[in-house]
Amino acid sequence: MKITSPSINGSAINSVASSRTDGVASASVSSSPAPGKGAVDLSSTARHLSGLQNSDNDINMVRVNQIREALASGQLKIDPSRIADGLIASVRDLLK
Repeated sequence: MKITSPSINGSAINSVASSRTDGVASASVSSSPAPGKGAVDLSSTARHLSGLQNSDNDINMVRVNQIREALASGQLKIDPSRIADGLIASVRDLLK
């Protein structure tokens, strides 16, 4: 298993985010700005989501590198039965 850093094109994220029509962001155009320019008011939810998107704290790269090194050196042992038990438990919780 190879763990690599994700490379996501920022413009691709913006184009996907701007094409959403599920009501997460509400925008309105103000009538007072200069001709040809509009103002957009984002909902508090949209501002919150925008702040999360720009977060650099999503991935703890120090911990990722520690795990990567432990896997490569054989110090980290994967227990498939423990993983399976966890998956089964989470599915049971979802079905309740």
